[in-house]
Amino acid sequence: MRYSLRQLEVFLATAHFENVTRAADSLAMSQSAASGSLREFEQQFAVQLFDRRGKRLQLSDLGRELRPAAENLLAQARAFENALEGGEVMGRLNVGATLTIGNYLAVGMIADFRARYPAADVTLTVANTATIAEAVADFELAIGLVEGEFAHPELETVHWRSDELQVFTAPDHPLAGGVVTDEQLLAQSWIVREPGSGTRQTFERAMHGILPDLKITLELQHTEAIKRAVEAGIGIGCLSAISLEDAFRRGSLMPLSVPQRDFRRQLNIITHRKRYHGAASRRWLALCREEWI
Repeated sequence: MRYSLRQLEVFLATAHFENVTRAADSLAMSQSAASGSLREFEQQFAVQLFDRRGKRLQLSDLGRELRPAAENLLAQARAFENALEGGEVMGRLNVGATLTIGNYLAVGMIADFRARYPAADVTLTVANTATIAEAVADFELAIGLVEGEFAHPELETVHWRSDELQVFTAPDHPLAGGVVTDEQLLAQSWIVREPGSGTRQTFERAMHGILPDLKITLELQHTEAIKRAVEAGIGIGCLSAISLEDAFRRGSLMPLSVPQRDFRRQLNIITHRKRYHGAASRRWLALCREEWI
């Protein structure tokens, strides 16, 4: 074999950080050792894996093509080493989740998973759908749990569980607890999630036909910030019903019924088509299919 696993580690770390110094730090190597390893790797096969753009190293077309195979080889090597040492072949699992899932579902899922598999090391990244999808496509995350819909040639999307958005307002709002017409919706100030989020995508689809005329007062990235703004009387909001259960129970927010609009949606699981899934990933996905529904 003309390459080493260490060279694969340097290649993948450099692809992630786009900088040899940061890649070396992540691997506890000197910058010169990492640069030498990468240079030798390319020279051995007379290839260029990166395009040099100032201090940034961006994957070349060949580097992007080879990255999935390198990720899989390294993951399998680590699993093999763990098995030789007699340990449970679990390792690290990097999961990404959109805000509603991350804040209201994923923490409980991680707790359950760690109780079942104490050897697993699970990390959670919370961001909007577009960011999570990009991270899965770039092999930074093994699994994404998202609220939005999108098309990406390298990602596989599987429907996971059902969800529904809920329009809501402060308890002292004139419409609180009532049935609302489209004319009344158009007269309100709205506080909604930002473009790129799955919640915003579902909201816009549900409001088809009147969307251009809605008064969008605030666009916020965080569910709790939207809830606080609605409580303060700035406007009305629309979020996942999952995120509003406690507020409705306390009476700090009130639902509005909008029967003429369809706010139903599917929560999805996304994975990379070319990624090798170790034991931790496979067991996480099995629990999503069989129990966390």
